[in-house]
Amino acid sequence: MKSETAINFPKQDEIGPEMRGADVLVQALEREGVDAVFAYPGGASMELHQALTRSKKIRTILPRFEQGGGFMAHGYSRATGKASVCMATSGPGATNLVTCIADAFMDSIPLIAITGQVYQEFIGKAAFQETDFFGMTLPIVKHSYLVLNKEDLPRVVKEAFHLAQTGRPGPVVIDIPKDVQQAIFQPTFPATVDIPGYKVEKPTASDEALLPVLDLIKQAARPVLYVGGGIVSGNAENELRAFAEATGLPVASTLMGIGAFDAEHPQSLYWFGMHGTVAGNWAVCDSDLLICAGARFDDRITGKVDKFAPDATIVHIDLDASEHNKNKRVSLPILSDVKHALSRLTSLAKSTGFEKPDLSAWFKTINEWKQAHPFEYEQTDFILQQEAIEVLYEETKGEALITTGVGQHQMWAAQFYKFSKPRTYISSLGLGTMGFGLPAALGAKVARPDKTVVDIDGDGSFLMNVQELATAKIEKIDVKVLLLNNQHLGMVVQWEDLLYESVRGQTILSDPDNIGGPENLSGIYPDFVKVAEGFGIKARRVVKRDELRAAIREMLDHEGAYVLDVIVPYTEHVLPMIKQGLSAKEILIK
Repeated sequence: MKSETAINFPKQDEIGPEMRGADVLVQALEREGVDAVFAYPGGASMELHQALTRSKKIRTILPRFEQGGGFMAHGYSRATGKASVCMATSGPGATNLVTCIADAFMDSIPLIAITGQVYQEFIGKAAFQETDFFGMTLPIVKHSYLVLNKEDLPRVVKEAFHLAQTGRPGPVVIDIPKDVQQAIFQPTFPATVDIPGYKVEKPTASDEALLPVLDLIKQAARPVLYVGGGIVSGNAENELRAFAEATGLPVASTLMGIGAFDAEHPQSLYWFGMHGTVAGNWAVCDSDLLICAGARFDDRITGKVDKFAPDATIVHIDLDASEHNKNKRVSLPILSDVKHALSRLTSLAKSTGFEKPDLSAWFKTINEWKQAHPFEYEQTDFILQQEAIEVLYEETKGEALITTGVGQHQMWAAQFYKFSKPRTYISSLGLGTMGFGLPAALGAKVARPDKTVVDIDGDGSFLMNVQELATAKIEKIDVKVLLLNNQHLGMVVQWEDLLYESVRGQTILSDPDNIGGPENLSGIYPDFVKVAEGFGIKARRVVKRDELRAAIREMLDHEGAYVLDVIVPYTEHVLPMIKQGLSAKEILIK
């Protein structure tokens, strides 16, 4: 019998039929596997929307505000890890995406922002709805494109997805003048990407670079493994668990890394930082070896930098060399893809006869901290925010995908909804953008229709993009909103209480002379049940504690979007808390 050896020929560029530039764009998106675009039309992008109507593969979802569309794309990307697409017209449409792009840049989220631009002949002449979107986004993107040559369009799209999804993920802008959209030509769709100066290979640390880490673990008495969003974006949660269990190290996560390591694992310190666990903060502070993997030592983690892990030998594993020694000087910087590094460290531990260090004394101390200082609250006659989230966790059995706005509810969600899987806590963390929760939930549900998706939100954040309830209704996107309504900007109020003698500097969202709440329902403003019903969305208000669980069950069982308006007091503080400029040892517990 004659044997045949398969020959893998390199993929060939493909020449398409003659078509308009706008159709070229849509076909290029289809070739990248795009199945949803969140897009708001306008004069400079109408050609793109007309082309989208002809697509059989892409679902185009109309937000009610460009920022809503941008954050829908965030929800899609954060839930899947794939680059998502938002689209807007020129001028104000494009500038309304800036916050979404900056948010993606801060949290390393792969996002493609496509904008229409005025005709090339008007660029730079202050034409109607013209802005230099290419220039204004340069500080907050991995790359910006202004497509001036129609033949470049297929290449630009392929490059954009490649840039957004490789290395450290991030946003890419594609700005397309209207004449390029209208131009008729025969496109060449490239099979491969070659960007001069852009190294596509993931850095992989050598065994020689990694072996000293195992030696440091052997010598340590109080080691901690500190992990961040790089574990999630690098799909390295399995490698993290294997390494942690092979070495026995306690694991502390950032908020970006929540779910990468099961909160209920006996080695878990859960998350640490400004409002994180006491045990996590104190363990990191007292550590003699701190191994950081896929995190960046941001200020919400370190507090006062010179008091952050002051006695620790610090190892920093990251694929972005610019993060090494940027915020905190480290002893051993290791440039590497974190998935490779953790996997190889586990293999080296096995092959070199590495024995787990005896950390019983260290864990005894850690477990005493856990027992003495859990996340807790004192029940009152009213529903507290913490209890509402706890009941949601119990009723969903921890299986929901959670998005949040920004504020106290965001921190309580991370505290009382115990996450065991990555990509299930979706929140604006680096930029901290209010209004994120509802549109992100819509995008996440489009990406993961199999999941229960709940936006845990505050009334201040919710109002900022409340118009997206219309999108939920018209597009039949089944998201739930657990609205923790205290008629205040709760986190700012907390800081006012701690730093400004409770003087309210425009932080009351209802009538200051008739503040609403569990004891004064007449002062509650606005009526979110009526607001939701005005959009055709089922809604209910709950005030009494004994009605809470049944109301949450009703919300979860309802077919279609649902807003549950839970009235809570504004006097609650998120604790623990490390004030800015202080160390973990100065954490406020009560």
